[in-house]
Amino acid sequence: MSLPSSRRVLAASLALLALLYLLWHRDDPHFGAALLVFVLPPLVLLAAVLRGLASAPLWSGIAALFWFSHGVMYAWSHPELGVYPWAGIALSLAVVFSASLPGMRARFGRKRGAS
Repeated sequence: MSLPSSRRVLAASLALLALLYLLWHRDDPHFGAALLVFVLPPLVLLAAVLRGLASAPLWSGIAALFWFSHGVMYAWSHPELGVYPWAGIALSLAVVFSASLPGMRARFGRKRGAS
């Protein structure tokens, strides 16, 4: 079974987000907690997306609000972190848009048979 393009983008964004947080927190003294809080959730959501669970995009979008806020907070308060917070912001936006795209297409797309 093939995933629609928006689900493929969502899956890739979640995988990259998990990798980003793994790299970001690799030297953290509380690495185990960072794995549970930052790396595990996108991986669980990735598994749900790949399995085709209908609610996976919704929960991914909801979690992305947290990831976006976290990225903005760190980009503002810790500019020395460089690209990590900005990559988190970009990937969280990719999650929101790819999770929302099918619904936006259904709501605002051209109706079939209508001219």
